[in-house]
Amino acid sequence: MIEIKPIQPHQTEAVKRVILTVCQEIFEVSEEVILKHDNLSDIDQVRSHYFNSRGVFLVLLDDETVVGCGAIHYLSKDMSSDTNGDICELKRMWFLKAYRGLGWGTKMSYMLFDFAKQNGYTKVRLDTTDEYKQAPAIKLYQRLGFYLIKRYNDSACTVFLEKML
Repeated sequence: MIEIKPIQPHQTEAVKRVILTVCQEIFEVSEEVILKHDNLSDIDQVRSHYFNSRGVFLVLLDDETVVGCGAIHYLSKDMSSDTNGDICELKRMWFLKAYRGLGWGTKMSYMLFDFAKQNGYTKVRLDTTDEYKQAPAIKLYQRLGFYLIKRYNDSACTVFLEKML
């Protein structure tokens, strides 16, 4: 059975393996290169980085095997509107190849958006590294209502998107 649930402590290494596997496939670089740019420390500290900071971290499970993940993380206060809402960031959306294109990314996204709305967020942002190599992901995000925005952080990413909740 395939289901989406909050991450459990014993699943952190499996989540890191999914992220590394997908990144190696998409970017065609070694694990060492990936870890040089992203040490995945937020996953080692998933409780404090996500759950204790108005966020959530979900995993896609096929039986008990982690095959995908996605998260919401507090980003900032929204000072640009009258809503006095907060902005969150969609993070760590990665799915093994066999699970892409089957609707799991959409389903997880809606679960994360629902979490964000229930926790007072009015906007969700995300960044991606490469508009060509991550074109399918960007198309998914645009179908979900995201639109391009200016850079909002100092990451190595080149594509920045936002969605009103």
